[in-house]
Amino acid sequence: MEKMLEVNDLSFSFYTYGGIVRAVRGVSFDVNEGEIVGIVGESGCGKSVTAQCLVRLNPEPPGFFEKGSIKYKGNEITKMTDKEMRKIRGVEIGFIFQDPMTSLNPTMKIGKQIEEIFIQRNSYNKKELKEKALDILKMVGISDGERRYNQYPHELSGGMKQRVMIAIALVGNPSIIIADEPTTSLDVTIEAQILDLLKDLQKKLKTSIILITHDLGVIAKMCDRVLVMYGGKIVESGMADDIFYNTKHPYTSGLLCSIASLETEKDEELEPIEGTPPDLFSPPLGCPFAARCEYAMEVCYQTMPPEYKITNEHKTMCWLQHEYAEDVLLPCKKQLKSEVL
Repeated sequence: MEKMLEVNDLSFSFYTYGGIVRAVRGVSFDVNEGEIVGIVGESGCGKSVTAQCLVRLNPEPPGFFEKGSIKYKGNEITKMTDKEMRKIRGVEIGFIFQDPMTSLNPTMKIGKQIEEIFIQRNSYNKKELKEKALDILKMVGISDGERRYNQYPHELSGGMKQRVMIAIALVGNPSIIIADEPTTSLDVTIEAQILDLLKDLQKKLKTSIILITHDLGVIAKMCDRVLVMYGGKIVESGMADDIFYNTKHPYTSGLLCSIASLETEKDEELEPIEGTPPDLFSPPLGCPFAARCEYAMEVCYQTMPPEYKITNEHKTMCWLQHEYAEDVLLPCKKQLKSEVL
């Protein structure tokens, strides 16, 4: 299987008045052709910054790459000029933002916004542009395309606007689509429709998808492989079944325990992860989760754990995997994947 994207030891930070925020710290992962990779974690863990690094959407400055590499089909993204990035961003790699209302131009009709993307990529006459726009509206499940073509964003529902955002991301026939929490502002029924649409398009077009979310239900439904982020690092990664059936990091276990399952009683309290995320102005020397972890040992506070390989695909950064560590059975380790759907 061809590797579409290779991220190696990526670190990205921001200059601020209060100091340097180290938002992404030594992140490494691959995305294969036709694969759906989920990045999950609580707010502030670095998942959206990581996604925007892949297409250089973070402002530089104040943002800057400290180290690392991002290779798309063997080409180094971090060294590209703005002109070179324009040939990849929105063409080879599409991006779906989490809030379509702020991403769509409120003063332009839907059809014109889609046509604008086509104009940048190819030379079509006016009739061909409209036909292309109507075709792509139909592809993303928007009925009565002629009427929608002439409407403004405020005339569409939230789910319809998100479909338009997906249409715009598909204009360049990209090899990879990055979806940054694409269903955040939608109700559960429309969310299911949007996720089904993304999965259908991925199968039809053989496109790879990087899905950013904090919702484990979305991860369970959509993803082949999962990256769990915390404190700017990937603390656990593996196939979806590894993450749900064979959890190896206390943070991943905590995420699973904090959601309701089919067996949760009506009056039963969920188990929150106590404490707050680490200060990325001054990241901890050891494991970023140590201060909130009930299994933390002295070494966890002092030294960053190495990456332990559980299987070829399943890896985790946790001292509990050291040969001298006490055996610990993490709660929710046997949580069924289907229960979070």
